[in-house]
Amino acid sequence: MDPERFRAAYRRLQSLDERLTYKLRPRSRASLSRPRHEELDDRVKDLADYTIEMKEILDELFQAIAASPGGESGGGEGDGAPGEQGRVDDGTPDAGP
Repeated sequence: MDPERFRAAYRRLQSLDERLTYKLRPRSRASLSRPRHEELDDRVKDLADYTIEMKEILDELFQAIAASPGGESGGGEGDGAPGEQGRVDDGTPDAGP
């Protein structure tokens, strides 16, 4: 695991939470009227932005967990082989040549 990459991804996750989570929480229904079309569009856009950034952060977290400390090669399982850098082993056998 690369602790620096992991910490950086975690900081991004905290930032995402601070910036967008409040926009996604259900609003109290003070009025019984339905939201306007523009309000729904804004909520969908916020949700899409949140989802895309969350996917990027999770990808970075998984890469940090699978990486060697400091991004060094060598010493770890799967390090040094061509095409293996940053690859996460999902436990499935590789297809032969």
